[in-house]
Amino acid sequence: MFLNRMVFRSLSRQLRRRILIAVSVGLSTCVCVAMLGIVFDVGDKLNAELSTYGSNIVVQPKSDAVISDLYSSGGTDSSDGSSSAAATAGSAQTDPTAFMKESDVQKIKTIFWAYNITDFAPQLNMRATVGNVCRDDAQQASCSAASESAASGSASSGSGRSVAIVGTWFAKTLNLDTGESTVVGIRNMRSWWKVTGRWASDKTVESSGVESSEAMIGSTLAQQLNVQVGGSVTLHKSGREQHVRIVGIFQSGDSDDNAIYMPSEAAENLNDTPNSIDRIEVKALTTPENDLARKAARNPAALSQEEWETWYCTAYPSSIAYQIEEVIPGAVAKQVRQVAALQGDVLKKTQAVMILMTVLSLISAAIAVANLMAASIGERSSEFALLKAIGASDGAVIRLTLLETAVVSLVGALVGTAAGFGAAQVIGRVVFGSSVSMRPMVFVLVFVLLAVTILLASLSAIRSILGLRPAEVLHGR
Repeated sequence: MFLNRMVFRSLSRQLRRRILIAVSVGLSTCVCVAMLGIVFDVGDKLNAELSTYGSNIVVQPKSDAVISDLYSSGGTDSSDGSSSAAATAGSAQTDPTAFMKESDVQKIKTIFWAYNITDFAPQLNMRATVGNVCRDDAQQASCSAASESAASGSASSGSGRSVAIVGTWFAKTLNLDTGESTVVGIRNMRSWWKVTGRWASDKTVESSGVESSEAMIGSTLAQQLNVQVGGSVTLHKSGREQHVRIVGIFQSGDSDDNAIYMPSEAAENLNDTPNSIDRIEVKALTTPENDLARKAARNPAALSQEEWETWYCTAYPSSIAYQIEEVIPGAVAKQVRQVAALQGDVLKKTQAVMILMTVLSLISAAIAVANLMAASIGERSSEFALLKAIGASDGAVIRLTLLETAVVSLVGALVGTAAGFGAAQVIGRVVFGSSVSMRPMVFVLVFVLLAVTILLASLSAIRSILGLRPAEVLHGR
């Protein structure tokens, strides 16, 4: 009780210095909570941010992967990450020679990290010849007549042109063996496309004995063929014919602008390769790479049993790719190294900057608290000397000083924690467009760091108290 009264009187007598200590600790706590909160959450935020730029894993037939590695002729990502997943979809110059089964694609949702697979889409890349082209709805009737009579008055000059075709899923609903259903396709994977019209459906319809399907065309190719939304294109390949109705024109900014995207079923019919695809793009939530992931990516067999279990049960891009290979026979899954490398580098640099800011704020708080305590000890030297003269030990005086500082610091820390929590949410909303999930360990870590910092800052004050001579101070020497 006596100690509490002394602490309360001390706080009320030096209110200005106590407020300055509380403000210093509060500001440091605010910075620490905000920065460490973001550091622990930035990985998920960065994953979500980068996932808007497309797939991060590409699956292709094993024979094509070997050829790509040997000659770098394919469009898949090479080992040095020199190309991206989206670079090849609309740039196929030759027809594929090896295939995977389209019916195996949904097995991707059965791997250990199935819930981290947010989207995927198969592709059948090939080339076909453009036949009759109908510019828009107004020309549909004349186009049909022209097609039947081989009259070309309403057809564009693009007839006979060889174009890239991508058969894929736009937004296909899959009913999984687990009883769950999911919607996958390029609609979510190509979120950056600027679409005029609407997205195509995955259905193929038959009208008047003619099978047709909806399709989307790249802006560059649409301009070259002089076709608009509502128009149609007839495609020819090895004596087969496929009519597609253009329901959307997209602008992607890459080679996809020269391609026609159509349902995989229609593309397989045109290519006469049913249930066959040559590529799968996979978008997965992954953990940034570290040394273990890079070692496993080079050769999983080189891992020890403990390393292998850690790697397999962590959502590294390489471990997810490995598990995809396990469920799709004859396939090779590779991470798009540009995305993975960018994710890892950005994450490391972002975390380094935030940790540096946390350390600097703690150092600033330590310096401020040390100076304020030294000034306070100087003003109260007579009081401490008198306490020593009437029998108080050095330990009792030090405990009194530390208790006063602890009470003031706790008030500042609580206020700073609330401010830091709010600052983290503001930063999350402004930078990532979503709130920051604060881990409880952030608050524990911040309070431990502050306790250590304040104790270190109090060392000079403790040393001053130990060196205080009651007789000299009370006699004014």
